[in-house]
Amino acid sequence: MALLEAPPAPAVVSPQAGSGSRRWWGLFAILSADLLNLLDGTVGNIAGPAIRAELGGSLATLQWIVAGYTLAMAVGLLTGGRLGDMFGRKRMMMVGVGGFLAASLACALAFSPETLIIARVLQGGFGALMVPQSFGLLRDLFGAQVGKAFAALGPVIGLATILGPVVAGLLVEADLFGTGWRAIFLINLPLGAFAMYVGWKVLPDTPPAARGSRLDVGGAVIAAIAMAMLVIPLVQGHELGWPAWTLGLLAASVPVFALFVAHQLRRTRAGRVPLVELSVFAKRSYAAGVAFVVAFFGAITGFSVAVGFFLQLGLGYTPLAASLAMVSWAVGAFLGSGFGGAMMNRLGRHILHIGLALMAAGLIGLYAVFSIAGRGVDGWDMAAPMLVFGLGMGMIFVPLFDIIVGGLADREVGSASGMLSSFQQLGASLGVAVLGTVFFSVRDFVAAAALVTLITIALTAVTFALGFLLPRRARQSH
Repeated sequence: MALLEAPPAPAVVSPQAGSGSRRWWGLFAILSADLLNLLDGTVGNIAGPAIRAELGGSLATLQWIVAGYTLAMAVGLLTGGRLGDMFGRKRMMMVGVGGFLAASLACALAFSPETLIIARVLQGGFGALMVPQSFGLLRDLFGAQVGKAFAALGPVIGLATILGPVVAGLLVEADLFGTGWRAIFLINLPLGAFAMYVGWKVLPDTPPAARGSRLDVGGAVIAAIAMAMLVIPLVQGHELGWPAWTLGLLAASVPVFALFVAHQLRRTRAGRVPLVELSVFAKRSYAAGVAFVVAFFGAITGFSVAVGFFLQLGLGYTPLAASLAMVSWAVGAFLGSGFGGAMMNRLGRHILHIGLALMAAGLIGLYAVFSIAGRGVDGWDMAAPMLVFGLGMGMIFVPLFDIIVGGLADREVGSASGMLSSFQQLGASLGVAVLGTVFFSVRDFVAAAALVTLITIALTAVTFALGFLLPRRARQSH
């Protein structure tokens, strides 16, 4: 699924920051960079089984192909936007794109599951440096007309959601020049090269907003350790039979997260800039929003990965057939995102509840399909409920972050938005770890898919309840 970006922090923009074709070429460069992240964030859903067939590895390997990327994104997003403020957005985007390309090449050349997972972690880390610069660069390019850029951004993200899995399936099945699944990573090279060349030529090189400030490296390291201690045992536990060290790591992650909070409080009291602004958690609506984001993205990402595995490992679909079987879901998400964007100001948080109700309806329909069709189920049986599920999911994508930060002061929005992006990625990692573990714990693939669907229904119900604690109206950030 496409990954959201947090709304930009309030900023003073010039009436005409760029002119002529220069700013549109800059927009194309930024879109190309964002597409790198959007396409590679879901690659494991389609290419995972083909990768395992060639490189080997355990079932946990399939989970790590996705979870390694999202976990690195979660950690990196805590610092990515801050580094742009310190050293310049253009410079950090160029470094992020260049590193992402190098990591993509390393993924394509991987000779073992371990080397691929390491390269995926590097991809996620550089992606976290690249993605947060987009909104600031668009403001610098378009000034007061930045709304035109955001109007172009939405449809491109929607199209990437639909076409990404299909293109991935085509590339794996086409086996161009014998590259197989490696072509999914090689396709990043021309796209990233375009983003780097054009971006270097036309993106504005504005002075850093926080030149001379110091990054909270200690906080970033503690956060990374805490997140890894939480996700690693969830991915590996079932595969290894839940040895004592996995349970120990899970338990130990709690005091490490507490250490991170204490470290941030100490920096704040000392007058130094913390990695995250903890004061926003004092507001019930924001704390509920964080829980909403973790549950929502955990549900949709984990469910997406499980469905991809079910279609290929359970039904024996080829990568292309699996991607086509999921098109109705992506089409629903595309249509839903258009409705959600158009109605967010009129309906406020009610749009979230409408979307969640549709998601639940689609999931209940899908569970009924599994129960009735059993081993005779196929992609056509799943198409209608997946369309409804995607329609509801798409309604939530556009307004979610703006609604969560709707009750915050202007000075809090930047830090709060960055944390939401990081929690989004952490939720995605946890979703892959937990729902992937559940899926592989059941021997019968149809029963496994049905169980994952039930758990996703439960998570949808949790997010529905949390939605009542969010601000009633979206923030007018654009």
